[in-house]
Amino acid sequence: MTFKDFNLKKELLQRLEEIGFEKPSPIQEKAIPAVLEGKDIVAQAQTGTGKTAAFGLPILNMLKKGQKALIVTPTRELAIQVSEEIFRFGKYLGIHTATVYGGSSYSRQINHIKNSEVIVATPGRLIDLLSSGKIDIAPEYVVLDEADEMLDMGFLDDIKEIFKYVPSSRQTLLFSATMPKPILSLAKTILKEPEFIQITKKEVTNENIKEYFYVIDEHERNDALIRLIDYKQPSKAIVFCRTKKDVDTVADFLSGVGFDAKGLHGDMDQRKREEVIRGFKGNKIEILVATDVAARGLDVNDVSHVFNYHLPLDPESYVHRIGRTGRAGKEGMAISLVTPHEFRALSKIQKISKIELKEIPTLEDVKNTEIQKIMDKISLIEPNDKSIEIVETLQNDFDLFTIATKFASMLFEKEADGRDRIGKSIKEAKRLIERSANSKSSSDRDRRRGRRGNFRGSRNSSRGRRR
Repeated sequence: MTFKDFNLKKELLQRLEEIGFEKPSPIQEKAIPAVLEGKDIVAQAQTGTGKTAAFGLPILNMLKKGQKALIVTPTRELAIQVSEEIFRFGKYLGIHTATVYGGSSYSRQINHIKNSEVIVATPGRLIDLLSSGKIDIAPEYVVLDEADEMLDMGFLDDIKEIFKYVPSSRQTLLFSATMPKPILSLAKTILKEPEFIQITKKEVTNENIKEYFYVIDEHERNDALIRLIDYKQPSKAIVFCRTKKDVDTVADFLSGVGFDAKGLHGDMDQRKREEVIRGFKGNKIEILVATDVAARGLDVNDVSHVFNYHLPLDPESYVHRIGRTGRAGKEGMAISLVTPHEFRALSKIQKISKIELKEIPTLEDVKNTEIQKIMDKISLIEPNDKSIEIVETLQNDFDLFTIATKFASMLFEKEADGRDRIGKSIKEAKRLIERSANSKSSSDRDRRRGRRGNFRGSRNSSRGRRR
């Protein structure tokens, strides 16, 4: 199937061809026809599956002069990126977008809303503008993007409030990576006879992402991270941590050992956050260290590696994290550091992913990788006049072999160091995982027996009291 099969406007198809969109993703293939038919939809799809195009393209195709569309997103970063994407798709349609979020000028945003067809907003600022009467909009189309994230961030009441200000005649689209009960309940109250679209596990699994985990002791996290970065040599990477404090610590640590690394978390002011994101997108920062919340909505297509410094506590967060790599048809890699205390979380992740156990490379492995990389680089370089002049000058003092070895030495900017072996061997790791699984099964049986025993005991005692 191609985008031409949707019978979209020629301006949209021309733009899609220019930006390299050829075949629709599974969520686009299922959602676009339903939206074009005017249906309300509830769509379950993970981050990185092409959701913005799944709702953006059909809305742009249907939007008439004087009409508006409202897209509500959980974070300002996602609002900015969705707005940019919609603007990019609508280039030849003359579509204008307004991005509405806290921490920016009210008057400027209000002016943009008046002059734009598509409004992309975070819940807090949107409620402020609507409830104060500063804006009065009647959108024909309303989208809730990443609804489960808005639920996690405490925006459920704000979402319900927003729908008091929009016309009942609208078409409503709800997109969410997971479908907890509060989201399904919300869908029943704000959507009319929605079509439910679910992308299956097979469709969600990105075959372009290789997933590995390494079993370590707690004190080995930093050493393991550096060793794996040296070995994998990512072109652009995100390191995920659980807390803001860990983000600062790990970012400082990576900077201290020579990497261009910056942290991203919720305590940073908006100017600094935007500066870090721009630097990461513009390849001025090679490693971004972030919390789950800070990285929500971060849309960068050339992330080669994702590192889980800590394993997330639930499978959904894991899927969100690794969805930052392997985008736009490119290959990606997701690497997780796991201690025995995290085996329970690991077992949940293993049920939905193809994560594979590996052993942390030795110092010798890293050195061999660096040598191979240098040899590959040298084989691709074409000599130029300046390089020939340098070698001819050096030949007055050195033979060619000495000159070559000196140049090769210069290519080793820094040599890997530290302990030769870090973390558990595959054999040790498997033994620990098996022991943990047996221990869990045993404790679960004990708890079940305990509950049955307590139930019998309480029943007998009540009988005694009645007598």
